[in-house]
Amino acid sequence: MWRDGDFRRLWVGQTASQLGEHTSLVVLPLFAVLTLNAGADQLGALRAVGQAPILLLSLFVGAWVDRWRTRTVMVLTDAGRALALGTAAVVGLLGGLGLSALLVVAFVVGALSVFFDVAYQASLVRLVRRDQLVQGNSALEGSRSAAQIGGPALGGALVSVLSAQIAAASSAVPFALSFLSIRRIGRHESIPERSEHPPRVWWRIREGIRFVTGETSLRTVCLASAAFQFFFAAVMTAYLLFLPRDLNLSGTVVGLALAATGPGALLGSLLAARLPSRFGYGAVLVSAAALGNGVFLLVPALHGTSAVTVPALLAFNFVFGTFSQLVNVTIMAVRQTVTPDGMQGRAAATINFVGMGLTPLGSLFGGLLAEAWGTRPSLLLTAAGMLLSPALIALSPLARLGRTLPAPPETPIPPA
Repeated sequence: MWRDGDFRRLWVGQTASQLGEHTSLVVLPLFAVLTLNAGADQLGALRAVGQAPILLLSLFVGAWVDRWRTRTVMVLTDAGRALALGTAAVVGLLGGLGLSALLVVAFVVGALSVFFDVAYQASLVRLVRRDQLVQGNSALEGSRSAAQIGGPALGGALVSVLSAQIAAASSAVPFALSFLSIRRIGRHESIPERSEHPPRVWWRIREGIRFVTGETSLRTVCLASAAFQFFFAAVMTAYLLFLPRDLNLSGTVVGLALAATGPGALLGSLLAARLPSRFGYGAVLVSAAALGNGVFLLVPALHGTSAVTVPALLAFNFVFGTFSQLVNVTIMAVRQTVTPDGMQGRAAATINFVGMGLTPLGSLFGGLLAEAWGTRPSLLLTAAGMLLSPALIALSPLARLGRTLPAPPETPIPPA
């Protein structure tokens, strides 16, 4: 698979794109907290605005991506995100980079990220054989892990050492690199044949929803993802306040602590290529989700800047990164395997809509809860809520999946 030049170009481009995304995800909130003195409710609003496009656009994007070349979609979104962050840098140099401007930038980058994420998930199925999906996902998610290592650390350092304008401009560079790599993919994609009178977008969206809700495994993935993403968004809002304010950590240390998720995710990607086929997909999903989500229950016990605080944060984030990535890769392989080629974009978008669509509400919930109760009690409550996700998986047919995955249904997909 690595001998395939187009797969390598996708891998390089996705790595660079994820680096830019993870850098910007740290730059914007930390700039709001450390420079604009944003409160918990304002930080929750900023994160919610950046996540709102998932709820607003995912279903439309899925219907659209299934009809177009994923290479084109990814190239255009990379260019758009680089332009948005570059514009933010110029506005900042002119003295206008306030909270309102950050909200606009967060929304634009979030909207374009929805297009890229749906497209790259669908692109893998068009580039590799189905028996290579687990290995392909492991490689792509491993690259995302590398981005998680560098992105938060780079973002935290840029906000602490340099100006917000330079931080925003630097976040645009990886998107430009991704643009240059992905545009070189030359393989002709096998997309569904278009009919002379294509169905309306709402019909295509309903078709994708019916497919996902009618397939037991995908329906469970939606519910578990929704529970996880809602409470994880709430946890992260309180977490980004807890680290600099309650533990008195600098932006650089916060970035390094968050970056510890990356090496763990890299390990999780490697484990995902081996453990499901050895112990069974169901057993891996339940145990990994419980261990990865449960580690956040330990965070509220930390106090001050003691000698154990930063090492403990690094360890917690490493454990979370390892097991959450193991779940991500395994879940993605399940989804791609049971979904016909012509439905890949809509299936991914429907699951993103149901799961990731709740993240804006989770961010708002976390911010309001931290404002009313304080960050420590909020962290404990929202971390406990994350355990609902493995509970749902354990009670579903997903938990009974063995060492091999089922074949996709034989139902034909009508022309787009």
